[in-house]
Amino acid sequence: MKNLIIRLLVNAVALAVASWIVSGITLQGATTGRRVLTLLIVAAIFGVVNAVVKPIVKLLSLPFIILTLGLLIFVINALMLLLTSWITGKLDVQFHVDGFWPALLGSLVITVVGMLLNAVLPEKWEPR
Repeated sequence: MKNLIIRLLVNAVALAVASWIVSGITLQGATTGRRVLTLLIVAAIFGVVNAVVKPIVKLLSLPFIILTLGLLIFVINALMLLLTSWITGKLDVQFHVDGFWPALLGSLVITVVGMLLNAVLPEKWEPR
């Protein structure tokens, strides 16, 4: 359970950094508390999209991933971010990605920040 919470927080931090760096990704909220809640909701949706939809898309596009030497994975990551933006728009959560290029840049930022945070954090959190 703790690992799930840690992964949720890592996703939330990565999404916050992406919304701060990439001009086409917006996160709105009246107060800081509302923005943190929005980030946690978006991180949960992003995690579900990456856990459910992304493996199916990667499996179906495997020949093209091989043909492009793995570069198609960047496009798939951007599409998962756009799907997350679309889902949050339907749920009236204040998170929006303006188009493909901001999604591509945002997915790169999210990947790098996630890798850095996962390198710093221990693999498993065990109770003491």
